[in-house]
Amino acid sequence: MKKTEKETIKKNPLSLHLDLSSWELASDEEKAQQQRMRESTTFFKDGMKRLSRNPVAMTCAILLLIIILAVVIVPMVYPYTYDEQLSVTTGDASYNNLGSGEWSDTELERKANGESVWPHFFGTDSLGRDYFIRVIYGARVSLAVGLFASIIVLLIGIIYGSISGYYGGKVDLIMMRLVDIIYSLPDLLMIILLSVVLKQTLGPLLEGTFLEKLGIGMISIFVVFALLYWVSMARLIRGQILTIKQQD
Repeated sequence: MKKTEKETIKKNPLSLHLDLSSWELASDEEKAQQQRMRESTTFFKDGMKRLSRNPVAMTCAILLLIIILAVVIVPMVYPYTYDEQLSVTTGDASYNNLGSGEWSDTELERKANGESVWPHFFGTDSLGRDYFIRVIYGARVSLAVGLFASIIVLLIGIIYGSISGYYGGKVDLIMMRLVDIIYSLPDLLMIILLSVVLKQTLGPLLEGTFLEKLGIGMISIFVVFALLYWVSMARLIRGQILTIKQQD
């Protein structure tokens, strides 16, 4: 800043404040030079940019993508099926209890004849079933349960928590006490009991429908998640709604 002769404000000699008569206001051009505007972006782009800067998160995302591609592609090209008992279908008992990357006697003969034979990456069990394809199908089930259960928990938690936080008062008190009751129940015991009960009750209802192919066990798992695991999400959403209500 520069001195100005037109400044009329005088400083008290005994004051420790700066002498304002020795300074002038910055011009608009000088102010513009000090402004650093952030580049305009969307919430999604900003989130992806932050994610890309986190090496642990990116490593996990890449591994998850590889697993997803594996559970989709491998069953299409892998020559063995989930429940195929190779020792029974081929009559060769050497298929049983193979180690990782090993071949049976039949497969060794095929290799000797110049045929291309897939190895058993994880070996086989006592019935000659390939472990690798069974792990792939297990991963497919786990991903399906995680995805649909998360969607169910998210929907129920958002709706329940939003209503509780928005209305507040007695409505919030009653709804949160119900959450506390559900939250205090032992998860593992409830999952076992509900799974057994739902298998008995849902089985006849799903016969002849497209849900029957999904299996009673899978549907029971989804219902159990919907009944028990939404309480944490509901509490989180309620807290966010209460915070927003207190803002101007």
